[in-house]
Amino acid sequence: MNLVSTAGAPAAIGPYSQAIVHGDLVYCSGQIALDPATGQVVDGGVAEQTERVLDNLFAVLHAAGSGPGQVIKTTVYLRDMGDFAAMNAVYARRFGESRPARATVAVSGLPRDVRVEIDAIAAVAR
Repeated sequence: MNLVSTAGAPAAIGPYSQAIVHGDLVYCSGQIALDPATGQVVDGGVAEQTERVLDNLFAVLHAAGSGPGQVIKTTVYLRDMGDFAAMNAVYARRFGESRPARATVAVSGLPRDVRVEIDAIAAVAR
């Protein structure tokens, strides 16, 4: 197993790695809407937060030798299912023609009181 770390995404805020590469897969920890340069939650609603979350997730994927087009599965955690349409619009645009399998769940709370968190499993180019 290889640990993945990049300055292009926020450092882990707990005892975990940004991602782990094992074999031909990368397992990405959940990303939240933290600006990696400041460590602060980005301003705005769920659309702006989803943009930042995907920026962070894609940076981790690239550091692992993967990318958005190689994502197999994501899990989206929403603080409020009323945010689904706004999150989904950003998600669809950012993933483009790639359509990974996905689960979306509502949760009672997320770190730093953000509105959205996304994790992923992706293939790694060898």
